[in-house]
Amino acid sequence: MPVRILNQSQVVDLLPMDECIEVMDGVLRTLAGGGAQLPLRTVLRLPANRGIFGVMPAQLSAPDALGLKAIAVFPGNDGTPLDSHQGVVLLLDPVTGAPLAIMDASSITAIRTAAVSGVATRVLARDDAGDLGILGSGVQARSHLQAMAVVRTLRRVRVFSPHAPRLAAFVRWARERLGITVEPMSSLQAVVAGADLVCTTTASRTPVVEGAWIEPGAHINAVGSSIPTARELDSAAMARGRLYVDRRESAINEAGDYLIPLAEGAIGEGHIKGELGEILTGAVPGRTDTSQITIFKSLGIAVEDLASAHHVLRKAEARGIGLVTELGGLRE
Repeated sequence: MPVRILNQSQVVDLLPMDECIEVMDGVLRTLAGGGAQLPLRTVLRLPANRGIFGVMPAQLSAPDALGLKAIAVFPGNDGTPLDSHQGVVLLLDPVTGAPLAIMDASSITAIRTAAVSGVATRVLARDDAGDLGILGSGVQARSHLQAMAVVRTLRRVRVFSPHAPRLAAFVRWARERLGITVEPMSSLQAVVAGADLVCTTTASRTPVVEGAWIEPGAHINAVGSSIPTARELDSAAMARGRLYVDRRESAINEAGDYLIPLAEGAIGEGHIKGELGEILTGAVPGRTDTSQITIFKSLGIAVEDLASAHHVLRKAEARGIGLVTELGGLRE
């Protein structure tokens, strides 16, 4: 059976941010409706703290899809030509199990992560929110700026990063590629104070946002941490906000932003108000007051990768894009 192989640039071309936001909206609704299977990711921690290797399988009923993402996260790649996230997404035929496609995972991860934050912002942020603060200047900072520009009209954009060359490159990229003026700031607090949209896209293991800095009515997309021992929001910040997640099971097992303040007694086990898909389907309310602080804790789940890859594959097939080859899998 033929297998289609798609590289990073092809995935980027086939998965524009506005389309991916709609794909994520749909798959989160499917998840909320019980149309998905996804166990917690299996994570292998490498010696000498070099990085981690994770495997994330999933099955979807709408669209009908089966597959997995195998992803390695190497923080040491920061500042090099390599993304910190390296891996592949594998799609299988949901009827026969035969491989259908292999595609770059780092680009899918970058786009779908920001697209889910776009969905969260669309349903949780105030309609007039447009003063954006971004913490970080890497891959996710760029994709989140794109996503925020799709779902809200941006009046002002501020960014902080301790890496001066990357910060300058981010500001230049935003101006040249997106036509957006980004103001580099000298501190974390200067980015958060007064912002009604905040995206934390850092590799920090300790908080980069303090609760006292957050403006009433702000919405926060907390993206960077994905292990129980790391967080980007301090306990006061988490306690001030209404917390929503992509998936409860993942959050209560993997999200340090939730687990650390829970262990400290700053929040209770009922602090998670709902999943994004539950807001989309009307099962739980989102923002109910313009002064509320809302928080979306993003962990990234396999159905998001699977739905993105399925969308990319359908477009690639229609346009004849990618390398098509045979892997085998037939009886002798």
